[in-house]
Amino acid sequence: MQNKVVILGAGHVGSHVAMSLALGGTAEEIVLVDKLPHKAAAQAADIADSLSCRGCVPLVCSGDYADCADAQITVCAIGKAREPGQTRLDLLGDSVRMVRELAESLRPAPPQGIVISITNPCDIIAECLRQALGMDRSRCFGTGTLLDTARLIRILSEQTGLPRREIDAVALGEHGDSSMIPFSQLRLDGKHAAEVPGFDPEDALRRTHQIGMDIIEGKGSTEFGIGQSAAHLIGILLRGERSVLPLSTVLQGEYGVRDVPCGVPCRIGPKGIEAIIELPLTPEENVAFNASIQVLSSYMQKAYALS
Repeated sequence: MQNKVVILGAGHVGSHVAMSLALGGTAEEIVLVDKLPHKAAAQAADIADSLSCRGCVPLVCSGDYADCADAQITVCAIGKAREPGQTRLDLLGDSVRMVRELAESLRPAPPQGIVISITNPCDIIAECLRQALGMDRSRCFGTGTLLDTARLIRILSEQTGLPRREIDAVALGEHGDSSMIPFSQLRLDGKHAAEVPGFDPEDALRRTHQIGMDIIEGKGSTEFGIGQSAAHLIGILLRGERSVLPLSTVLQGEYGVRDVPCGVPCRIGPKGIEAIIELPLTPEENVAFNASIQVLSSYMQKAYALS
């Protein structure tokens, strides 16, 4: 299987994933696919133009669903953008319908590599897509709380003045308003968070939930953060490295949860998710985590009813 990434959906998110990948120089071929072929072709041409000043550049082009068959990684970035006031869960109906149509389009030449879903509501749609494609959870998963975690690290850096590389933090649960932060696991410059001046857990959780909507109200969509987060994940997979990242996958007994998808720390390697890391949560953190699980479980049932 060649070092090829196919991105399904050439809108704000898909195009920025492609741009971040192109600048990262890991993928050899980046293919954009969209229901509007002229849009995919235009985005590919625009990205390709931006690479002329670089020495080694990937092939960036438009294509069709058949390109997924030999892609090392396929990214699902279809769907409508959130509007001001909408939660990610409000997108459920439209996204379930789109994923069902996408799965039918992929059926003649299904992906043989890894499938990563970004489409909101991320946790629910990643699991719907996995089931529709009949894939193992190790090869089909969502970006989950990867972006929530990136936002959390930025917030903690702003609170404490520490460089982001000195912050070890993670958000768990829904990619959305019920996500939680296991502060007991948080380390700032190697110290417990409570030991670091400026640390404010309530503000960190509130802002982690609110930043996405602030960006949407200010400019109409989020794109750069998720684009770079997804490209970082894809780069690790393409280079055959191993790392631990918070991703959305269906739990099968981990954290005492079964058959519900959510964001948890996952050890990833060349073939996808290798293991789920179970963090030791405090009783209070378990309550917050299970509250997020209940939200996701209820919306998973709604997704089944729509299928």
